[in-house]
Amino acid sequence: MSDHSNPVGVLVMSYGTPESMEGVEAYYTHIRRGHPPTAEQLEDLTSRYRAIVGGVFPLRENTNRQAAALQRTLDELAGAGAYKCYQGLKHAAPFIEDGVAAMAEDGVKEAVAIVLTPQYSSMSVGGYMKRAKEEAEKRGIRLATVESYHLHPELISALAKRVSEGLDKFGDGRGDALVLFSAHSLPEKILELKDPYPEQLLETSRAVAGLAGVERWQFTWQSAGQTGQPWLGPDILDTLDALAREGTKNVLVAPVGFVSDHLEVLYDIDIEARRFSEERGIRLERIAMLNDDPQYMKALAESVLEASKR
Repeated sequence: MSDHSNPVGVLVMSYGTPESMEGVEAYYTHIRRGHPPTAEQLEDLTSRYRAIVGGVFPLRENTNRQAAALQRTLDELAGAGAYKCYQGLKHAAPFIEDGVAAMAEDGVKEAVAIVLTPQYSSMSVGGYMKRAKEEAEKRGIRLATVESYHLHPELISALAKRVSEGLDKFGDGRGDALVLFSAHSLPEKILELKDPYPEQLLETSRAVAGLAGVERWQFTWQSAGQTGQPWLGPDILDTLDALAREGTKNVLVAPVGFVSDHLEVLYDIDIEARRFSEERGIRLERIAMLNDDPQYMKALAESVLEASKR
């Protein structure tokens, strides 16, 4: 797609997070499309951050490490200078538009956009790509996109290894443990759009379970928004409640819709779901997140290289 004297830009997109506790209100306001949160909403979010991070925001650091690791992997696979990574975040600086602008300033004419989310949804990845394409068009950059990579062999292998390692935590109870795959819920209206998100998540889960030799597994949703409209379910807490009533004692959560340690993992699973489980006599463990795992980086890099050939 380009020679080394004029590298292909790689726009690495993710949700974004505040850089400090002082930035939480502005971040939340951006998520709410310019509408400031109520005092109660702001306290709820800041209390969750305080519970997990104490003023340090792991997603920001993780995203920086992921972008740097992807750059190294692309250099290894395609040669140093062939590709150059730029970050573009949905709800924090550098915003998606900032990432595209930085590419334009560097003279990039051709680029690939990829989101740090393996499965496609018109409401998530589709929204990122729309913003990136609009800005790229304004800047005269030809932009190829990676819509999803939910069945990339390196991704499935990395997740399967983590599931196997996670099950080992149960020792003698390993054989009785249930693997609970999870992902961020979205509004139910995506079903009317025949959005591929739910099925792609099931495909990822099936592939990981198959490679890890797991027969006892379920899929559940988590982290639904409070918008007054129905979201995809069942929610993880409802699923755990049902499992407790069925007598399940050991549960390994595998959040295959996420690739990084962040609020939905560190609070929603590690604190809220674990506490909920303990109250019902369930031991809940979680797989290690991918973060900058070399296999995950290879999945991203190979997806970028493939898209740049189109």
